[in-house]
Amino acid sequence: MPETIEIYDDRLRSLVRPNASLQKLANGAIHSEGPLYFHEDDSVVWSDAHGNRLLRWSNRDGVSVLRDPSDYQSGNYRDLEGRLVACSSGLRAIIRRDDDGQWQVLVDRYQGKRLNSPNDLVVKSDGTIWFTDPPYGITEPNQGYGGEQEQRGCFVYRFDPVTGEIDAIVTDMVRPNGLAFSPDENLLYVSDTAAFNIPDGPHHIRVYEVVNGRRVTNDRVFAAIDPGQPDGLRVDEYGNIFTSSQDSVQVYAPDGTRLGKILVPEICANLTFGGVGRDRLFITAGTSLYAIDLNTRGVQR
Repeated sequence: MPETIEIYDDRLRSLVRPNASLQKLANGAIHSEGPLYFHEDDSVVWSDAHGNRLLRWSNRDGVSVLRDPSDYQSGNYRDLEGRLVACSSGLRAIIRRDDDGQWQVLVDRYQGKRLNSPNDLVVKSDGTIWFTDPPYGITEPNQGYGGEQEQRGCFVYRFDPVTGEIDAIVTDMVRPNGLAFSPDENLLYVSDTAAFNIPDGPHHIRVYEVVNGRRVTNDRVFAAIDPGQPDGLRVDEYGNIFTSSQDSVQVYAPDGTRLGKILVPEICANLTFGGVGRDRLFITAGTSLYAIDLNTRGVQR
């Protein structure tokens, strides 16, 4: 195995390539977050979350700025029509870039009160948007425009962009952050990064059973992540969980066993699968964008 891979369980050997190397593709951000792959032009869009910009990289074009300011855009995803949907910590909203290039707010309130500061999101196969809503855009001066918290807590929401319906799905976490569904969408994984600024706060991933595609039950701690926090996470075709941490992307089997690490020289914030075969892992860490080729594919759409 290459030096960038640490193996704790032999199951990891089938997921990584013996000749794999971690490549730095770009740098220059203040805090890289929310990578998203576009197969149409083999590019990656990612957020400079503290620099208040949206960036793009491709092997052909290098790095360019897509949006400045970005209203403290953080997590990014694509809806079923291929449009970019994102969390705006500054606007305290879920936003979408339409086909004409214009951005619009999809939702910014729950029960008549402003959201905290949406951080990360996924789009389910039924088109609904599930997103986390910690308060970092309110409490951290480099992550939003500040303001008062109106919600009674930090929740995971389900939003239907067709009907406009929004429901609080997970209400028992301290600082929900990254999230991902299992390949069959019967499980929802959510990271809690409260330890970032709360002494002895959680730094773990919880897993919930999804019922009828619209609520969750039977939650448990899936894994405590150390060192650092489990900010962003993604799931591969076999149900393995790839999560960010302070020193690496950590890889867990569906049974909760930590299989190993993909070491990253900067503090890892988020990740996504991409490439022609969805077998290239793009990693946002520190000021940079990295990539490594794997022997497994991501399931995100």
